Amino acid sequence: MITVAAPEVQQPHAAAAESVSRAPEETIFRSKLPDIDIPSHLPLHEYCFARAASLPDAPCLIAAATGRTYTFAETRLLCRKAAAALHGLGVGHGDRLMVLLHNSVEFALAFFGASFLGAVTTAANPLCTPQEIHKQLVASGAKLVVTQSAYVDKLRHECFPRIATSTTVDDETLAVITIDDAPDGDDECLSFWGIVEAADESRVPEAAISADDAVALPYSSGTTGLPKGVVLTHGGLVASVAQQVDGENPNLDMREGRDVVLCVLPLFHIFSLNSVLLCALRAGAAVLLMPRFEMGAMLEGIERWRVTVAAVVPPLVLALAKNPAVERHDLSSVRIVLSGAAPLGKDLEDALRRRVPQAVFGQGYGMTEAGPVLSMCPAFAREPTPAKSGSCGTVVRNAQLKVVDPDTGFSLARNLPGEICIRGPQIMKGYLNDPEATAATIDVEGWLHTGDIGYVDDDDEVFIVDRVKELIKFKGFQVPPAELEALLIAHPSIADAAVVSQKDDAAGEVPVAFVVRAADSDVTEQAIKEFVSKQVVFYKRLHKVYFTHAIPKSASGKILRKELRAKLASPATA
Repeated sequence: MITVAAPEVQQPHAAAAESVSRAPEETIFRSKLPDIDIPSHLPLHEYCFARAASLPDAPCLIAAATGRTYTFAETRLLCRKAAAALHGLGVGHGDRLMVLLHNSVEFALAFFGASFLGAVTTAANPLCTPQEIHKQLVASGAKLVVTQSAYVDKLRHECFPRIATSTTVDDETLAVITIDDAPDGDDECLSFWGIVEAADESRVPEAAISADDAVALPYSSGTTGLPKGVVLTHGGLVASVAQQVDGENPNLDMREGRDVVLCVLPLFHIFSLNSVLLCALRAGAAVLLMPRFEMGAMLEGIERWRVTVAAVVPPLVLALAKNPAVERHDLSSVRIVLSGAAPLGKDLEDALRRRVPQAVFGQGYGMTEAGPVLSMCPAFAREPTPAKSGSCGTVVRNAQLKVVDPDTGFSLARNLPGEICIRGPQIMKGYLNDPEATAATIDVEGWLHTGDIGYVDDDDEVFIVDRVKELIKFKGFQVPPAELEALLIAHPSIADAAVVSQKDDAAGEVPVAFVVRAADSDVTEQAIKEFVSKQVVFYKRLHKVYFTHAIPKSASGKILRKELRAKLASPATA
């Protein structure tokens, strides 16, 4: 690691900033673990199933809803059959499909089936509104959707009224495949298991896949603005998974043939897809797939299948720490609790430790555009080192991290807060069809600017303290203010609006709006909240509307969100 002299402080403070002008050299932080060889030349599916041949009968996917366990040999075979089925429908290299599913075996089969073909998967939350799903379908260019019958009507309503009746993908219609029985009288949808079971896995073409080819297209608002397609490549995801679970001393020690990893966080979220599904398969561990979070079912699943690694988010930690049902279940099998997607406070961390005292507890830090993991708790390593409470761990291997002064652009030394930037083989290729937003996020030297404010302490541990970016995190879900503002301004009774985050004990943050009524309008808070709720998924709904005479803006027209957040903190607003 290249460093410059740093002031001897344990916490960041303003006085230490004077050293910046005397030390403009780059201060670059590297992992304390040695770099590893990353097989970025391998397609993602080949890399993740590398251990399948040596673990053919070991459990790979466990469907909690049915109790069915799929071995590594079965899972790989079904992924190839899914690839053959998709190929038979006309899906090929570079084509895009949408997976609109809760956690399920079919999610994994569709994702890897597309990977075998060199196709790209964009995943969406099934609870999103038809309008939100339509926007992602159109933006991604997906021509085929794998979903449940319960969500087919969302694809018809204001989206693609013409669902394909043929068995080929074309530009005029949307092919829909359902993993369960189609709605009564609906002969337009194809049966997922019908086409998979009939497929011949030997007919999967040998696709010429390069490390730079896209394989996943999650949607993120980045540091600001509307949701954008994040192009994640085969080489990038291989690198990100390798940074976590490969090498003699993996940073996230998942044990081959022994570990069972809890997958209750949604696979349409990159944290779960990457650090749970992909990492577990690569490490040779089993994945317990739970369709959604329900406390009783989750606790029973942990106990029944002896879960050893639990990936969680702060709201789930809160539930585990406070729900009395936890005391009635045996959680002694859990040895790692990995929290991510949003910062976790020390008090909450300590409360869960009291419930599962045998487990190693820690955090990771990520961002979809970063591939997604930037740092990981060192206590999760095969040869662990202690981590401080509140720390996000140390930067992942084969990557570089620096902290930049948002005002000067200079890199900062230890213990000085600034914008976290990351560079490495795991970061995104860019935003889909948006070179301007890509250039605003990844600079000419290859540094990805996260929009998060943090610092690196004397022990190389990363701490996140604030955000430059406007994104609101509701229970780990992204809520872009610009998206809600666009909806509000479209209301005929609203002249102007701004959306900011408000702290919430259960959700972390919730979106609230400041609204300027149009002339002669008497629109109510309830009417506005209902107007928005009909158009967005539950976590984007407004929790409060404050009426104001004007929205504070800069000379360039940018909303001054700091002023609005200051209003929220004032007694008058509260």
